[in-house]
Amino acid sequence: MGISHSTAKWLAPTSFIIDFAAQQYGLFSTPNMKDIHDRNLSFFSPQPYFIGAFFFPQQLFQLAWLYRLWRLDAKKPLERAELDQIVDFVPYYALGNLCIAAWMVFWNAERLGISHVFVTVNTLTQLYYMFAKLPPMNRSSTSSVLTHIVSKTFAGIGVLDFLHNGSVAFRKDEPVTTTIKVLTGLGFGLGSVASDWIFGGCLVYDLVALAVGQSGDWRTLLGAYAVGSAGIVAAKNLARPPYRSDSSGYKTTALDDIQDRV
Repeated sequence: MGISHSTAKWLAPTSFIIDFAAQQYGLFSTPNMKDIHDRNLSFFSPQPYFIGAFFFPQQLFQLAWLYRLWRLDAKKPLERAELDQIVDFVPYYALGNLCIAAWMVFWNAERLGISHVFVTVNTLTQLYYMFAKLPPMNRSSTSSVLTHIVSKTFAGIGVLDFLHNGSVAFRKDEPVTTTIKVLTGLGFGLGSVASDWIFGGCLVYDLVALAVGQSGDWRTLLGAYAVGSAGIVAAKNLARPPYRSDSSGYKTTALDDIQDRV
């Protein structure tokens, strides 16, 4: 799914603008996205304001990431390696933005089965990139850090979107079952074991959003899952720090480029 630097520079911001415009439509149309949420509740319905609180800072990180995509110059050896990391994620990022935009249109039309198709494509795409394609974070590289943040927050909120939309599309107004309770604990537990601080923090946030949006024993259990997930993420990443600091790769790239010119 590789693309050129020039293609990435228009594809990424275009997809961001389309998604942003769709979000504005969802917020200010009648009915708006919260109206649809309030009349389609399920056992995986989060507190809706948690989603807005997540997206605002996440979009700031996206803007910083997009700024680097435009500012870095592929012709400069030291900047080329930084830019390559961003460009590698652009196709997955753009597909995710377009899926979220389409989701918003069908969500506000209350076509929840169709909207779930786009949620599923986005969530699976972001999880695939995060687990199969994303190289380890290098704290010495701003591009690496920002790409990790944008990619993993996309995947993290995608998990919540998948659970939420799927439950209201196919299990609206149904009570939570013992099977769902067990699978939720197992799923988030295994996800926490496989997570770094960023994606693990998103999973904890998802559980808190779900807990606040629910009531009774299910709310209490979701809160306990959030505490357990936080404990797993902290223990795993303190015992085995997930990030590295290494600028040698970029120096090597620059040296190789100079040698090629000679």
